[in-house]
Amino acid sequence: MGNKLKAVVVGAVLGVAGAAFAQGTPTTPAAPKADAKAAVKAAAGKAVATAGKTEVTWWGHAAFVVKTPGGATIAIDPWLTNPKAPQGATWPEAVDAILVSHGHFDHVGETKALAQKTNAKVYGSFELVNLLGLPEAQGVGANAGGTFTVKDATIHLVEAVHSSSYQADPKSASQYAGAPLGFVIEIANGPTLYHAGDTGAFQSMGLIAEQFKPTVAMLPIGGHFTMDPPQAAVAAKLLKVKTVVPMHYGTFPALAGTPDALTTELKKTRATTKVLALEPGKATPL
Repeated sequence: MGNKLKAVVVGAVLGVAGAAFAQGTPTTPAAPKADAKAAVKAAAGKAVATAGKTEVTWWGHAAFVVKTPGGATIAIDPWLTNPKAPQGATWPEAVDAILVSHGHFDHVGETKALAQKTNAKVYGSFELVNLLGLPEAQGVGANAGGTFTVKDATIHLVEAVHSSSYQADPKSASQYAGAPLGFVIEIANGPTLYHAGDTGAFQSMGLIAEQFKPTVAMLPIGGHFTMDPPQAAVAAKLLKVKTVVPMHYGTFPALAGTPDALTTELKKTRATTKVLALEPGKATPL
């Protein structure tokens, strides 16, 4: 991405008018507001999973916090200061694992700060985890095919079709950050979730369906850098999932896909898959 386009991205993240694209350049994390209202804290930072249920909270873009019945809290692609994030919300106070799909700033987000705050382990590609400069005990660098257990959650690293580079700050050069990843999270006595990361549709999604049988897929639908709604409908068919949670849309003008468009595309294929569009900051039981 050229310097001019990078400047446009940073401008959008800072709230400056104009088009923007969500790739390649890190932003300075904004600290959570100290005076956030108690109601917002309860909704976004202190929610306890409903007994016997898995809860998912979308923070906008590709960022999620998953709470399992067995007490695991898993943050995925935690760009917690993205333009769609719940305003004034405090970060999760306890996190067991942070999953980072690839090195672009809009997915690494506040990974390092959140890991320092919670002492969570960070799972991602070997190269990316090394670049993050985490303490050895917290960085778990791996690759597609790796499997890890976090309380009642079994996490499988799977492939994604995208690029991956990382910049420690806007003034530094981009560095190769390993292969991009998706994540399958099998929850004991709960659903099996698939977070696709940034990707286009690919034939091996059928293998993910065969091997892990996910029931809920978090799929990017914005287009431009990832799948758009027609491609996401193809992905849902390959995955054979019951529910799609749309992500990576609406953050910037270029990410123009919508949940309604995805619903329309799924109807064209006569799929029974349902679209579950989440509200940022609201914990949703699955």
